[in-house]
Amino acid sequence: MNGTAVIRKISTLAAVSSATLRRIWAPAWKVLSFSPADDRIYPSKTVSVSIERGKASTMYGSRVFSKISVRLIREFTFEEDRYPQPEVLASSLAFALSERGMTKADITLCIPKAWAVIRTSEFPIAVKENLPNVVSFELDRITPFSSEDAYYDFKILGETTEKITLLIAAAKADIVDQYREALGEKGIKVSRVTVNLSCLETLSRYRDDKSDSLFLEIGKEGYDGAMFINGAVLNSFSGSFPEADDRMKADTLMSEIGPHFDQFKLYGKAPRVQILFKDKSAALREMLKTLIPHPVVVLNETNPGFSVKGDTTGIPYAALGGVVEALWPKAGSMNLLSKGKHAVQKPPIALTVILLISILALWVMYIIAPLRVEEKRLQEIDRQIELRKEEVKKVEALKKEIEGVRNEIDTIVRFKTKKPMALNILKEITTILPKTAWLTRVRISETKVEMEGYAASATGILAKLESSPHLTKAEFASPTFRDTRLNADRFNIKMEIEGVQVELPKPAGKEGDEEIEE
Repeated sequence: MNGTAVIRKISTLAAVSSATLRRIWAPAWKVLSFSPADDRIYPSKTVSVSIERGKASTMYGSRVFSKISVRLIREFTFEEDRYPQPEVLASSLAFALSERGMTKADITLCIPKAWAVIRTSEFPIAVKENLPNVVSFELDRITPFSSEDAYYDFKILGETTEKITLLIAAAKADIVDQYREALGEKGIKVSRVTVNLSCLETLSRYRDDKSDSLFLEIGKEGYDGAMFINGAVLNSFSGSFPEADDRMKADTLMSEIGPHFDQFKLYGKAPRVQILFKDKSAALREMLKTLIPHPVVVLNETNPGFSVKGDTTGIPYAALGGVVEALWPKAGSMNLLSKGKHAVQKPPIALTVILLISILALWVMYIIAPLRVEEKRLQEIDRQIELRKEEVKKVEALKKEIEGVRNEIDTIVRFKTKKPMALNILKEITTILPKTAWLTRVRISETKVEMEGYAASATGILAKLESSPHLTKAEFASPTFRDTRLNADRFNIKMEIEGVQVELPKPAGKEGDEEIEE
């Protein structure tokens, strides 16, 4: 083998070994670095507050071992088509939380889409390591707000070797601060701020793991909507209805959402349409189901995906989505209060380091331990085997003797159980026959019994023999006749033995037959 072949063989072996180690090490590292405070097992709870026109909704959620449970707290109604005032909302929420003992709960505030701006933007891949500062610097170019007077956050939608695409959401800080300060005066601390549309997208993804859909919220006077693609809110839109006629509303909606279906095609997606009806018009609902060329899911008519405790006549889906965003580890949600600064949870490695050092020490000890210890052990084992060879031979011989005795016992047992003994048959016949009858000849084979004799009357003997549990099919083998000298009927009867198992048929009159003559 030349040097090139040796080098190639060593390289191949090294590559295979490296791939094997990586495959083994990846799951091992996940176990060693798993944190007891991981969101997948650590219990948590939150209260989601969704602000909408004319109302605000609150829901409580808790998570134990990745299972999320929710409960409707209360839905507050305010002046129609106007958002609730901060002081009024704070007072209402404080009263509701105090009733249920949740004044110290973690609060997620879901603000309306009208208060926020959601944009997608591309950056050079070189800025990936410094995204928070880059987004802060470029925010006034991407949105109408600057980083000083806005709350904002972002998440990565995708990246290539040259560019990285971000989804950026921002809201004017002074509007959000009015509600945060009003709630703070009531002892309620807001820890997360998100957008209702983002909550609805997360809820959709959590319910059936489908992230591509077109969302519509239809009211009496107008509508809001957005495209949900790859776990993000894209191309949100809104509008008002010029006419109150259901047909005109349907035409307006179709002209609005038609171009968005074309955008789904550009992404290579087949969307479904999710509709949340606040307009209770059944005619409009049926028109849209007929006109929309994609699967339609009416949220008001479907199971929300949770076992909701409390009144479920009008589930606030935005508030429910806020609970999911706060508690679901896979939500990938945005918190506008973070201003793009995402804390990276470092796995606890102290225990891992100790374990790795211990494993390394044991491995070194194993490598440098003398092989003579193992050789001596093998020599001692060989010596013990030689000493016990004679004993093993005796045990094997004894086992063979035991097996032979067992076979003989089994043969005897099978012989006894496969057919009744002749003595038992004779005893049975003696018991059955009347006292006026006597036998001159009895022949017993494996399956049959034949007997000859005399009786005062032979006609009643067959019935008695048939009643025996050991005999069956009793019949006369030859005609009976009256012996005048003995004043008795001479009979010849044959019958079969009940329940006999015959291994091989044997010729009549050969070995196995037993015959008794008087």
